[in-house]
Amino acid sequence: MTSITILGIESSCDDTAAAVLRGQAGDAKVLSSIVLGQTELHADFGGVVPEIAARAHAEKIDTCVQQALDAAHLSLSDIDAVAVTAGPGLIGGVVSGVMCAKGIALARGIPLFGVNHLAGHALTPRLTDAVAYPFLMLLVSGGHCQFLIVSGPDQFQRLGGTIDDAPGEAFDKVARLLALPQPGGPAIETRAKAGDAKRFKLPRPLLDRAGCDMSFSGLKTAVLRQRDSLMSDGELAARDQADLAAGFQAAVVDVLAEKTRRALDEYAPLSKNPSICVAGGVAANMAIRTALETTAKNFGAKFIAPPLALCTDNAAMIAYAALEQMNTRVPDGMELSARPRWPLDQAAPAMLGSGKKGAKA
Repeated sequence: MTSITILGIESSCDDTAAAVLRGQAGDAKVLSSIVLGQTELHADFGGVVPEIAARAHAEKIDTCVQQALDAAHLSLSDIDAVAVTAGPGLIGGVVSGVMCAKGIALARGIPLFGVNHLAGHALTPRLTDAVAYPFLMLLVSGGHCQFLIVSGPDQFQRLGGTIDDAPGEAFDKVARLLALPQPGGPAIETRAKAGDAKRFKLPRPLLDRAGCDMSFSGLKTAVLRQRDSLMSDGELAARDQADLAAGFQAAVVDVLAEKTRRALDEYAPLSKNPSICVAGGVAANMAIRTALETTAKNFGAKFIAPPLALCTDNAAMIAYAALEQMNTRVPDGMELSARPRWPLDQAAPAMLGSGKKGAKA
């Protein structure tokens, strides 16, 4: 396969992103990667508001694409193909990205590739570290948490995942309970440094159950009850806040570390040189990253974590996923639609239930 220049577009949640890559599967260079965040727009609401996010994507997406082209010192005439997140995600944002990509593909007469957002995360270690198939991926983010054996560009076997709140979602909710700012992950990590993680006996859900499935909703509820018992005149003391933050983070770390060990047990027979990769925004938490690295070392597996800028939502991963998948499928047509739900492992039962539009995860 010859080297191509591909434009990537990502708009599945609250980051509008565009990137330009050049190369081929297993050997690509990121020429530019632009991410326009929306943190300030959602700060007063304690979380992402879908309507606000969708409007911001529609307003920013063409500007973001132009910034990516400018940073790469290229124009649209230099682009050979365009890749876009077609799901899963907040439907308003996904629609904005898909429509922009369609317009570019149609105007330029170039191939269009709709990419699963989760596949972008899952294939990132191939971009950053050229890791060989098959590898074990822990995708841990605001909306998703699952263990995947990645055997090819579109071959994903889910070993387990969260049956309720994803870790990032739990971090956000607990931060709100503790009157900490959003996004919750960095806020709790910072506050936990001043706390005593052993003060409160918080649960480690599902550790008494075999397998790799996880649950964080009950842990969140336990934090709520403990907080309520400590409140005085409607306020939580600084020491209590720090200790609860530390205890909650430690519980999440313990669950992820143990479930990772179990996932490695299932995956290891498939590879002579086992690798555990982690991606998603929660991978930026250093306590979690350190625990996973230790788990991998004790198991004798290589630990791979992409640079933080490529762990969180970005368009470089979408462009690269398309580069990998070009060898296994044909481009999409103008009938490409935005999908709020799109599980990677189509054969696995739905983790969070199903609706008219299919499995959620």
